[in-house]
Amino acid sequence: MEIWINPDCSKCHSALQLLDTEQADYTIRRYLEDPPNEIELREVLSKLRLEPWDITRFGEATAAELGIADWPRDASSRGRWIKALASHPILIQRPIITAGDRSAVVGRTAEAVRSVL
Repeated sequence: MEIWINPDCSKCHSALQLLDTEQADYTIRRYLEDPPNEIELREVLSKLRLEPWDITRFGEATAAELGIADWPRDASSRGRWIKALASHPILIQRPIITAGDRSAVVGRTAEAVRSVL
C-alpha cells in the first residue's frame, strides 16, 4: 500500500494515524517532492475510477492561474488535465491511497481509508 501525502495536510495526518492504528503496511510518498508522472497519474485514475478533474484541487492559487475551472471536462481534454496535474502536483487531491489489489481511494475520510484495509 502506498499513500501520497502532503505533510502539511491535516487529512493526510488523519489517514496516517488511522493506518498506524490499524497496523497497516504502507509506504509514504511525499508527492509534492516526488510528483507522479503522467503514466502514474493515469494508473491511479484507473484504480480510483475517476477522471483527472475529479481529483483536482480547484481552490489552489495555481488552479486559478491556469484557469483550470473553465477547462472542458471531456475525453478529448483528459490528457491536458493529466499533464497539468503532473506539472503542478499541488493540484492533486490528497491523500491518495493505493492498495496492491488494484484499488485506490482519496482518503479524506476514515471510511475511505478503511475501505482499502
